[in-house]
Amino acid sequence: MKLIKIIILSIILTAQALAQQGEFISEELNINPLIEGTLVHPNDNVQVPLIIMIQGSGPTDRDGNQSNLKNNSLQMFAESLSDAGIASYRYDKRIFPMLREGKLNEAELSFDDFVADAKTVLTYFQDSKAYSRIYIAGHSQGSLVAMLAAQQGADGYISLAGAGQTIDEVIIHQLENQAPAWGESAKQAFEDMKTTGVAENFNPAIASIFRKELQPFMLSWMKYDPAVEIAKLNCPVLIINGDKDIQVAVSEAEILAKAKPDARYEVITNMNHILKTIEGEMLENMQSYNDPDKPLSTELTAIIVDFVKK
Repeated sequence: MKLIKIIILSIILTAQALAQQGEFISEELNINPLIEGTLVHPNDNVQVPLIIMIQGSGPTDRDGNQSNLKNNSLQMFAESLSDAGIASYRYDKRIFPMLREGKLNEAELSFDDFVADAKTVLTYFQDSKAYSRIYIAGHSQGSLVAMLAAQQGADGYISLAGAGQTIDEVIIHQLENQAPAWGESAKQAFEDMKTTGVAENFNPAIASIFRKELQPFMLSWMKYDPAVEIAKLNCPVLIINGDKDIQVAVSEAEILAKAKPDARYEVITNMNHILKTIEGEMLENMQSYNDPDKPLSTELTAIIVDFVKK
């Protein structure tokens, strides 16, 4: 009899554990062959707000990871929002299915492709009428992608570590901080690209930025000025940056805030570029990029929940 009671108790405890883990529902949702994503929503049937998430530059997937860097930042972000009663949708860049199918031609890829995908996602959820409000949040490069898509009628826009200058200016300043000669070389290369459509003479040390195959993409990206585009938004705007971001300086967020004076602007203490809390210095900051157990900033979630629920 005692054994039966123990077994029953074990079953009850297991059920309770599953219920606690099941506070949200996560399901795969592919909107078209190039948009493969994950929908996360609270475990109830109540109509809730939805945040569409756009990730940063490079081969970054829906969870915020790259092949050699796993931090799960966007997955953690989505789950933290769900705990607060907010649904989310995050998706891989189109380069992932294209690579898998052997159809990626880097020279034909445009920044506008990413914007078109974000607009497609926004339209899909607008047409579904399944959510009370739809916000779009962009991280790093995704800040500009989301900004342009939000002009299509999003209920709100959130910039996470987004640049305030055009990408050529951002790159020039970053390179100048490493070596003045690199910055000068990049400045001339970008001028050549604007004038002739191609840059051929640049310092070999920055060749990875000015690869021939990448230049059309860079040209399509640098034509957009975030400070100009954010001013076009007619929806509520939230601008966030961390003071331990070693990739996008707080000064970039300040540019966005000045361009959109009615936006809510927040600088989060001890938050780095990938939205994690950093109590120490540079080593801890760098290590966090490959640490999926490093906690997400709780202040980040609190600010966004407050913004959305208002």
